[in-house]
Amino acid sequence: MFDMKRSELYLLISLDTLLDELNVTRAARRLHIGQPTLSGHLSRLRELFQDPLLVPSETGRGMVPTERALALRSSLSDALVRLRDAVAQPHEFDPGTSARTFVVATNDSVFTIVALDVMAKVMSYGNPALRMAVVPADDAGLVERMARREVDLFLGDIDRVPDTLKARFLLSDDFVLAQRCGHPRGTGTPDLAEYCALHHIVVSSRAGFSTPVDTVLEKLGVERHVVATVPSYNQVALVLSQTDGVASLPRKLLQRYATFVDLISLPFQIPSFRLAMAWHPRAQSDPAGIWLRDRFLEIGERAKSTKTDLD
Repeated sequence: MFDMKRSELYLLISLDTLLDELNVTRAARRLHIGQPTLSGHLSRLRELFQDPLLVPSETGRGMVPTERALALRSSLSDALVRLRDAVAQPHEFDPGTSARTFVVATNDSVFTIVALDVMAKVMSYGNPALRMAVVPADDAGLVERMARREVDLFLGDIDRVPDTLKARFLLSDDFVLAQRCGHPRGTGTPDLAEYCALHHIVVSSRAGFSTPVDTVLEKLGVERHVVATVPSYNQVALVLSQTDGVASLPRKLLQRYATFVDLISLPFQIPSFRLAMAWHPRAQSDPAGIWLRDRFLEIGERAKSTKTDLD
């Protein structure tokens, strides 16, 4: 039986990380300790719990938790989060003196639309201890990472927000056609046939040449000519600047490149992109988290009041 009098907190932190990673090397890297040290922690944990806790996988890759470890996993993680909150959460948040690191999960399109301005705000305080990191918004494990306070905020399509998170709508954005300034076709709105005949660039991390825009076109009984893909939304603007290609993307993203890209109305309707921010219920009362969310709300309100006429 586990004896709390004989235990040490660092062992429980090590166990929580091991149960999350199921890999000694990755867990040691996350804990900023050596692999032999963590292996020693695991040996001590096995002795204290009188259970192997983690055993090598039959595939030879990673480890598999025992039934005892699985029973511990959720309650241990919850207890450590509550302990961190009790000892680390300040009564007030001062961005000029805080050593907080904010972690925001999103893609590069949403970063450009709203998170770039918030990052500039964070940096404007001139406080080198106040930091902001943007990480990919991978669905796998996102809620668990937010529960452990490894991610403060998720930004993305409101329909993609997990039900277990708290959410707040930020703004809607419509889709427009973008092309380089001086494009030989001119700046008028194309009809549907001309639109489909243009050379389209789309975003795909897996060389896919179809997007939700193509789903809309398919319902209209037409197909556009997609000639290139790039893995990042912001790379599209670079391609547009060097070619006669076009792209159909959120207007507020493309406005960042208005000095060399023309924005033109589409000849068909696409549902608006509805952007939301989401956070874990455990962060609801965190003063630093509230401050961060207020900054995004400010950006959202500013974007709602900004109108741009096309054509």
